[in-house]
This record gives sequence, structure tokens and C-alpha cells, in this order.
Amino acid sequence: MICITVTPESRTLAPVDLYNASSRCDLIELCLDHFINEPNVGELLRVVDKPIMVSCRSEKDGGAWKGTEQQRIQLLREAIVAGPAYVELDLEVASSIPRFGKTQRVVSFTSLNRPLNRIDDVFEQCRQAKADVVKFTWLTEDMDAAWPLLAAVTQPRDLPIVGLGVGRAGLTFSLLGRKYGSPWIYAALEPGMEAFSRQPTVWQLRDDYHWDSIGGKTRFLGIIGYGESENIAARVLNAAFQQMDRPIRCLPLQPGDLSRFPKMLEKLGINGLVVDPAWRGDLFELADSCDEFGTLGRRVDVLMEGQQGRRGVCTIFNAVDVAGQTLTGNAEWTGRGAVTVLGHGPMARAAAAFFGQRGAAVSLAGMSDNAAAGMAREAGCRHVVWNAVYDLRCDTLVLADPDMPCGLSKGQVNPGIIRERQTVVDLTVGLSGSPFAEEAVARGARYLDPVSVFAANLNLQFRQLTGRDLPPNAFEKGLAE
Repeated sequence: MICITVTPESRTLAPVDLYNASSRCDLIELCLDHFINEPNVGELLRVVDKPIMVSCRSEKDGGAWKGTEQQRIQLLREAIVAGPAYVELDLEVASSIPRFGKTQRVVSFTSLNRPLNRIDDVFEQCRQAKADVVKFTWLTEDMDAAWPLLAAVTQPRDLPIVGLGVGRAGLTFSLLGRKYGSPWIYAALEPGMEAFSRQPTVWQLRDDYHWDSIGGKTRFLGIIGYGESENIAARVLNAAFQQMDRPIRCLPLQPGDLSRFPKMLEKLGINGLVVDPAWRGDLFELADSCDEFGTLGRRVDVLMEGQQGRRGVCTIFNAVDVAGQTLTGNAEWTGRGAVTVLGHGPMARAAAAFFGQRGAAVSLAGMSDNAAAGMAREAGCRHVVWNAVYDLRCDTLVLADPDMPCGLSKGQVNPGIIRERQTVVDLTVGLSGSPFAEEAVARGARYLDPVSVFAANLNLQFRQLTGRDLPPNAFEKGLAE
């Protein structure tokens, strides 16, 4: 089931929120703590025919309650008398509020400061507080923080568990909860109506991640990234798997400590990963073997389990090649002339290795000369000190460091480096616009659109995993916006 959280402030507009939510979910959570004036819960329960769960969270538990604790407890007692399907009671007060009628008790534990390791102890306390359902809410910024919560949900217990992850890995927890049989997962009706920061919307769960097709037999493909490009990649890949009638869906992942990450993947049964180019990290150290470009650049964006262990593949630069052939009209453009790569991180190192292997004369420069010199040595190319980079003449300019934005201030790349008839490859942005694009057009250069690179890259990643190209209509659906 999907539980949509509504947080109305107005008693007049609250029925509208309930009505709008009712067509998109199976259960509605009505948060009483956001009302400016005390609501009539009994009247609100009659607005829709969907079951309603009432809650009233204190500020320390992420709610908006401004009154006294005694007033909050009294409001919850009165709400139970009105006969909602569920009432959420935090563990601290659950024992002081008796069971009434047919209302089921969701006893919750919230920790917004740090994850909890003693799950079993808290679970037992919730049982003693006469819980029908146990709920955990805590910070889940990455997999390390989310792991105790994930472990709790994936284990069989005699009381059902629901959870709400607060942070970037919250969506991960929701989708895994669906697979492992949580009674419901939480969603916001639309952006701006979230109960907690970064809570997924019902549209995101449905359109991007196909939550309703996830079940106990679903296998997950991990997708590592952040932001809109990750969501679109998931939308495209999920559409493709659905068309192929394969029980595979994308699961967004935010790695924490990489040394612990492989064991987590094993526990969750995930044997394939794709990496969004916008992600700043590097999974190279997790690979037991790599393809040619992954080894040269020490960067991978596909990781697959095989008979010889985990194999890493780098597809992003082949995607640059494919997209660049359309832009330049030249099938061998990556190996022609001089190439200047700007940056001193893994992406710059990988770009220099790729163009060098193709036969171009590559120079690498970065604002940190020491870091850039080290990258140039690893990539086997020429290093140019930053003070001399604007005197270089090149056929292809590769912008490979998001920490070097376009501008005239210190720490920025002066757009005067772009010259007429150059090919500009911009790896500093995902699908958003870039000032470098405007400068390239204004200066008569050819700008390699990141959207075309993204599409080519996603297709190459899918080919590595399945041996076939993405269906064209999967792109149409995923990139429609």
C-alpha cells in the first residue's frame, strides 16, 4: 500500500488535501500537528472513503506541534475516539494512551540525530506498548545510516514494521520495504507537501520507480547517483525492463563506507550497478577486474557480478565518442588533433586516458598544479601548469571538473579559453544547462550537449547488463520531460 502524508494548516482546506490524496493512495496519514486551529477529526474522517491514520508529532520528532505535551496527548485521545483506522503514537506516550474501539495502534520510534543500532530492544518496547504496527523513522543519508533500518525490515517478525527514512537513502528504504512486505510505504502527494525533507512523492514512486510492480520476486539493479539525472535514468531503465517483462527494477543507492558496501549488496541480492555520471565518487576499488578504459582511467560506471568476481566497465567516454560523431560528422574525431582536459579529479584523469588511447595529443591542466600533475602522470599525458593553459591551442576542450565553474573570478574557468571551431565536451553538468554552452555558441565552437551524452551512456550501460540496446520507446518515456 501507499500511504500519502497530508499536512494541512487550514481546517477549511484540509478536506481538499484529503480528497486529492484519496485518488492516489490506499491509506492517508492526517498530520494534526500542522493545523493552526484544532480540527474536528470526526468530520475530516468522513470526507473520503479511504482509511485514515492520524498523527500529531512533536518538534523533536520532526513534527510541527507548538502546544504543550499534555495538549498533544489529549488531542490524540480525542482523535482515537473519532474512530480512525490507525493512530500513530510515539513510544514515549503510547503506554499512557489506551486502546479504543477498532483503531489500530502504530507505535513509532524516531531518531533524527543518529541511527539506532539496538533495533530489537526498541521493537520489544513497542510490543509492550500494545503496538499493532511498529514504525521507525530516522536519518538515512547513505547506506551506512540506512542499513540497521533495512536489516529490521528484511527480517521476518511477528509484528509488521513500516519505516520512513529521512534523507537521500529514504527512497531506497521505501522500495525495499515494498519488496520485503511492509504494510505500506510513505509518500508525499506533491513537492512542498512532504512530512520530512526529501520524502519521495507518489508520482516519483509510480512514474520513476514503478513501486506497484515491485514484489517479493523482484530483483533490483542498483543505480548510484543524485538528482534529476538519476531519476530519469531509473525511469528509462524501468520502462525497458517492464517492456521486456523482466522482474527487475532500479533501486537508488547512496554508498557510504565502500569497504562495507559489497556485503550490503550481497545481502540485498544486488549483482549489478550503474553509476550516474553526476555522482562524484568512484567504485573502481570494488572491481576485481576492469575493461580497458576503466583500467586506464581508474573509473567505472557499470559494476557486474561474474564468475571471476566483480567486473567494472567505463562507458561514459564511449558515450562521448558516440554523441560526438553526430556533432562533428567525423567517426574518428576523438583521435584527431590536440585535446586539452581541464580538471584534477577522477573524471579528468579518465578523460585524458581515453583521448590519449585514441591517439590524440592530450594536455591536462587544473587549478591545483600538483594534483593535476599527478593525474597527468597516471593518465600518461602531458601536464600544463594552470598559468599557461590559456595560451594553449587545441581542437577539443574537455571540461571535466564540476568544481571549476565558468566565470571570471578566482577558482573559475575564464570562458575566453573557448575558441572558434573547437569541440567543447562538458562533463561538469548532468542534464541541466551550463554557462559553457552559451559561451561555446557565442564564440563559434561546437558544444557537445550533455543530454545526448547521457542518452548514449545509458544505452551503453544497458547493453553491458543485458546484451541489447534500450528500446526506443523507453527513451521516449524517460526523457519526455
